[in-house]
Amino acid sequence: MPLVPTSQLIAEAVAAGRGLPAFNVIHLESAEAILDGAADAGLPVILQISENAVKYHGGLAPIAEASRAAAEGSSARAALHLDHAMDPELVREALGLGFGSVMFDAAHLPDEENRTLTAQITSEAHAAGVFVEAELGEVGGKDGAHAPGVRTDPDDAARFVADTGVDALAVAVGSSHAMTQRTAALDLELIERLHAAVPVPLVLHGSSGVSDELLQRGVAAGMRKINVSTHLNKVFTAAVRKVLAANPDLVDSRKYLGPAREAMRAEVARLAAVITGA
Repeated sequence: MPLVPTSQLIAEAVAAGRGLPAFNVIHLESAEAILDGAADAGLPVILQISENAVKYHGGLAPIAEASRAAAEGSSARAALHLDHAMDPELVREALGLGFGSVMFDAAHLPDEENRTLTAQITSEAHAAGVFVEAELGEVGGKDGAHAPGVRTDPDDAARFVADTGVDALAVAVGSSHAMTQRTAALDLELIERLHAAVPVPLVLHGSSGVSDELLQRGVAAGMRKINVSTHLNKVFTAAVRKVLAANPDLVDSRKYLGPAREAMRAEVARLAAVITGA
């Protein structure tokens, strides 16, 4: 199926008051697992490619075109999103490659510079018909806006959206990037306040550290786009370890990547249903 504009999938989620799963593509096997899992569940999904994944592959085009080809061969309704891009030129490349959305992360810059540059990139993206996500506060690593205890102020968040014109805002409400245990405690009251104050959909980063129950309660409180990467990587890697432990002489990578892809596929289907409330 052709890629679906991110704006369309998010508008549908907003209208229905449900969550929209956004899962990170690391390599072709993960793209296939995400699409197959979404198709199995009959649910929409966002394929996310981060700047770190771009660096791993030595460029954006190879993994982007592979993801697009996989999506076009799938029955899943999928959008393509550039995640956590700090380089404006990478964002511009994504616009040329037909991405449906980009997250521009200038939060490592001083606040005023962040707002100015984010507004500039947003204007360029909108001219290309591309949806823009951003985040207020320092992000990009494992700390910053998603360090334990950091929280987004609703009034400041509303001003940031007004200053930049972005279409979605990632907010810090208790989750942290790259958590391997699902022990994060979301501030549900803050999510409700942000939802009331911010005129664009809210995005939850660091969702790998959030339990199923809290993901659903977070969506009910107002979160819409739910980003997951580490949790699915953990499922994939556990399956690889299991196969290799049982077959120490195995040399054909398809023999362990295949089962890992299937394990991730099953978890994508399950987690997408949790996030959407299906």
